[in-house]
Amino acid sequence: MDALTCLLCLALGCLLYAVIQFVRFLKADGDLTLLWAERFGSSPESNLRGSVVWVTGASSGIGEELCYQLAKLGASLILSSRREAELLRVKKRCLEISSLEEKDLLIVPLDLTDLSTHQAATDKVIKYFGRIDILVNNGGRSQRSLFVDTGLDVYQGLIGLNYMGTVSITKHVLPHMIEKKRGKIITISSITGLIGVPLSTGYAASKHALQGFFNSLRIELGPYPDIAVINICPGPVQSKVVENACTEEFVQSVGAKTDQSHKMATDRCVRLILVSAANDLKETWIADQPYLMIYYLWQYAPTWGWWLTQKAGQKRIQNFKSGIVSAAHNCI
Repeated sequence: MDALTCLLCLALGCLLYAVIQFVRFLKADGDLTLLWAERFGSSPESNLRGSVVWVTGASSGIGEELCYQLAKLGASLILSSRREAELLRVKKRCLEISSLEEKDLLIVPLDLTDLSTHQAATDKVIKYFGRIDILVNNGGRSQRSLFVDTGLDVYQGLIGLNYMGTVSITKHVLPHMIEKKRGKIITISSITGLIGVPLSTGYAASKHALQGFFNSLRIELGPYPDIAVINICPGPVQSKVVENACTEEFVQSVGAKTDQSHKMATDRCVRLILVSAANDLKETWIADQPYLMIYYLWQYAPTWGWWLTQKAGQKRIQNFKSGIVSAAHNCI
């Protein structure tokens, strides 16, 4: 075989490989590092079994599903949110679907905005289980309103809940992980932690703040290589995030239920979160197409990312003002 034929075969092989990878990307529902870890890395079954996991925002959505999947893995659970009755429901279901016993689950009602209660909550967990292997910062609230119409109480409330509440819980849990020189801090951020999104200025600000905080904290924890700081950035996922989102006033919620058929199934999102945890991935993007493509555009081709989100954003604002509920309107 002459040199020209070899080069031609090599070029065709490279082209075929590129086509295969492009097709895989079009079908992807997570960033390529995450999907590689799912296939070839450590499994949640082998890595997370027997862990003591504290989940905030455990009464619905991603937090609730996390509790179910962790229970099936055999992890001991601390369930926290403001709604104790809902936590009892989740606990009951965990016991029904797993081999866990009553002693393996602890309910700790928690208001993330009441920072004065976080030390006592942490002490209660440590006294009961003796350790916290994994903290999942999942509690938070979204927003649906234009900045010009929105009161400052919304911005204060979202920063207080989504950012300061998360920082406070982490502040109290981290010393126990440092003492044992191991642990995982998993924070459920959002696509809005990386990308600007209209109608969610306060929510996006709080998620951007979380990204900056935990990326900086990860560097500070360099002397403790077995303490992982993991940021999860989901796109649209089936939950009550839109229903519970605040509007022009923090005390008001959207309330209306919306079609979520276009969003990623909650159980799939949670499975990828657990893969991220099992493999100590620093940041993962979880979304179906075309949202995943937007992550990559903003990361590697920001000019195109800006152009696309500007076009889509203006349509989203127009629909919002007209009272039209669309998939784009409820995407995050």
